[in-house]
Amino acid sequence: MDYVSTRGMAPVLSFEEAMLTGLARDGGLYVPAEVPVMSAGDIAALAGLSYEEAAFRVMRPFIGDNFTDEGFADIIARAYAGFGHAARAPLVQLQPNHFLLELFHGPTLAFKDFAMQLIGQLFETALTRRGERVTIVGATSGDTGSAAMEAFRGLDAVEVFILYPHGRVSEVQRRQMTTVTEANTHALALTGTFDDCQARLKDMFNDFAFRDGVRLAGVNSINWARVLAQVVYYFTAAVSLGAPHRPVSFTVPTGNFGDIFAGYIAKRMGLPIEKLVVATNQNDILHRALSTGDYVTQGVTPSISPSMDIQVSSNFERALFDAYDRDGNAVAQLMEELQSGGFHISQGALDRLRGSFASGRVSEDETSAMIARAHGAFGELLCPHSAIGVKVAQDHLGTTPMVTLATAHPAKFPDAVEAASGIRPSLPPRMADLFDRPERVTRVENDLEALEELIRGEVLA
Repeated sequence: MDYVSTRGMAPVLSFEEAMLTGLARDGGLYVPAEVPVMSAGDIAALAGLSYEEAAFRVMRPFIGDNFTDEGFADIIARAYAGFGHAARAPLVQLQPNHFLLELFHGPTLAFKDFAMQLIGQLFETALTRRGERVTIVGATSGDTGSAAMEAFRGLDAVEVFILYPHGRVSEVQRRQMTTVTEANTHALALTGTFDDCQARLKDMFNDFAFRDGVRLAGVNSINWARVLAQVVYYFTAAVSLGAPHRPVSFTVPTGNFGDIFAGYIAKRMGLPIEKLVVATNQNDILHRALSTGDYVTQGVTPSISPSMDIQVSSNFERALFDAYDRDGNAVAQLMEELQSGGFHISQGALDRLRGSFASGRVSEDETSAMIARAHGAFGELLCPHSAIGVKVAQDHLGTTPMVTLATAHPAKFPDAVEAASGIRPSLPPRMADLFDRPERVTRVENDLEALEELIRGEVLA
C-alpha cells in the first residue's frame, strides 16, 4: 500500500513511513494511493464480531507488509484493552431512526482515544523494531493532547510535546494534559488560538533542519494513521443498523475535518453511507465553504464547544485533493492562497464536495438548548460538541437511520453542561481525583524560534 501527498511533490511512502513522517515534506498530507474496497459480503461478515476483530478486518488492507497479521492483531488488542465499555463504541437510540454513537469510553473520555491508543502501540512497535527514537509535537484544541499523552506516556522511544491554546480549553481538558507525571510528556500552553498552535506545528515540520535534528513526528489528524483508526467505528455502527443491506447516514461534530473524513473513507471502501453531515459551531468555516464555495477565515470566537473553535481545518485538504481529481498542484495553490486569508473552490470541485457532504451550523444558544432538551426528551446528557451534532442531525432526519457521533463525555465540559441542564456531570471513578493532582505546564509565546529552542533543549539534554 503506497501513500502519496496531497500536494504531489513528496516521496511516495509505505504505511509505516507515512505514519512516522506525519506531515509530508512538501507541506501536504499523506493519503492512500488507492482506497481498498470491501465487498458487501465482507461488510456483512463484520456483524457479531468484537470491535477488535472488526478493526483488524477494516484496517488490514491499508497496512501493507509493515506488520504481520499476528502483530497487528496484538497491537489492536492492546490499544482498546483500557476502554470502559465492552462494545468500545456502543450505539444508543435517541428517537425513531436517530442513534447516538458513544465514542467517549476510552482512557481520556473522547473519540481521539480510538486513534491515539492505536497509534501509540503502532509507534512503539515500529520504533522498537527500528531501534529509533522520535520527538512527537502535537497541537490540540482540547482532546488530542490528553489522548496523545495517555498513549505515549512513559515510552522510552518517544518524547511528547503538546501545544494547547492557553485559556481556551476546558479545565478538565487542561488537567488531563498537565497532570501527567511521566518525564517524557510536556504540556505547553501557548498564547493564542488553536489555529496558532497548528500553524507553529506545521512551521516546525517545514523547518527541515529542526525536523531532522530532533526526529520530529506528528500525531495530529494530519497523521494518516489517526484517520484510519476512526474509519472502523463507521463500519461497526452501520453494520449494527443493517449495513450493507440498508444505507446509514452520519452526522459528525467537527472542526478539523478528520473525523468526518474518516467517514468519507468508509464510504469509498463500500460502506453504504447515504449522508455525511458536517456539524459546526459558530466558528462555521466548513459550513460556509460548503454553502458558498468560499473558504475564508474570519477569526476564532471562543465557545462552549472549544474543540471546534477552528478556522483552518487541516483535513479538509484531503477532501479537496479528491474533489480536484487528485491534482496536487491545484491543492498546493489553494493552500498558498489560504495563507492570505482564504480561497474559492471551483464549481466542479464544490459539486463533488456537496455530493459527499451536507452541513449545518449551531449557535451557542442552540447548543445549550439542545443539551437541556436532550436530557429531558432522550435521557441523555450531552457534551456541547455532541449536542451540536444532534441538533444538526435532526435537520437531516429521514427514512434512513441517522447516527450522530458523540465525541466526548459530558464531564469534560462540566460548566457548560451544568449551565444548560442544571446537572453537573461527574467524572468516572478512575478520574475522581483529577482536580487534586498537581499540574505541570510550561507557558510559551506564539514564537517559532523560542518553541524550537525549548523542544531542542529538552530532547538533546
